[in-house]
Amino acid sequence: MKKNPLGRTGLEVTELCLGTMTWGSVQNTEADAHAQIDRALERGINFMDTAEMYPVNPVAAETIGRTEQYIGTWQAKNASRRGDYLLATKISGEGLRFVRDGARITGKTLVEAFDQSLKRLQTDYIDLYQLHWPNRGSYHFRRYWSYDASGRDSAETVRAEITEILGAAQDLIRAGKLRAIGLSNESAWGVAQWCRVSEETGLPRVASIQNEYSLMCRLFDTDLAEACVTEDVGLLAYSPLATGMLTGKYETEIPKGSRLDINKDLGGRWTERAQAAAKAYTDIARKHGLDPSQMALAWTLTRPFMCSSIFGATTMEQLDIALGAGDLTLSDEVMAEIDAAHRAHPMPY
Repeated sequence: MKKNPLGRTGLEVTELCLGTMTWGSVQNTEADAHAQIDRALERGINFMDTAEMYPVNPVAAETIGRTEQYIGTWQAKNASRRGDYLLATKISGEGLRFVRDGARITGKTLVEAFDQSLKRLQTDYIDLYQLHWPNRGSYHFRRYWSYDASGRDSAETVRAEITEILGAAQDLIRAGKLRAIGLSNESAWGVAQWCRVSEETGLPRVASIQNEYSLMCRLFDTDLAEACVTEDVGLLAYSPLATGMLTGKYETEIPKGSRLDINKDLGGRWTERAQAAAKAYTDIARKHGLDPSQMALAWTLTRPFMCSSIFGATTMEQLDIALGAGDLTLSDEVMAEIDAAHRAHPMPY
């Protein structure tokens, strides 16, 4: 499978990344998790993404950290394979009351959370440690409809926090516990500040940004794309299948136990406009004899700023379909029809 540089770290990750956020909820058991890791590695994947707050669907106090624990029990049984894959996880930030009572991310909380993740993951080091969302807030998670940047932290406050956090990351890197640091749910301005502080101080440079990106969520295409291509900060795209809408599985009925069955509105994504947009894309796939999931994933891999596209699966069948996207090349005709569908259905949720 093709590999891409992880920022300027010298590390390389496969263009598809195994997502884990349903492991430990009602959707996936520990045995499911272990089977998915085995299959993904067998098929050439070398990158796995998780977070301390996982699983989701739903997020609950009693399950915080369970996904990392499942990865850890697999790792304990497969210690010799730690060098076969790169492991990414995340620290939760302000507002998630189930983790550190919703505290902001500081140098101190970063080190505390990092060491707890190390224990759950049963590993000596983490390849990529990401800030799940900025302390100052974020327009992601469908908040862009009413986002107001005024009244946020000042530039001086933001840069002071960045300096402190990067200093803590540097200590972890020097200790051999961490290889790279990354962002998530960030903005173009935020990426610029992280890169600026790193250049001014000599502290570690952010390698990546994990934001939502799919045929139906293309906020990244303009300012963030320019910032990240210029600064070599690769996108790790989450929800590249638009939480299942781009698979076509919701077009006739809602499968029992699926994310839509559990979540009901897919975190604000399930609207009439979104359903129409999703059908436009799945119709293109079927017209050309393509699996809709594979087409949607393969399209993300064509983007110039893409580092790795993070997909999740609740069944082995879904996993195998997603893994096949790495072998798919989309024709010029398909790409042109996708572009036309995007113009007809801009920003559907």
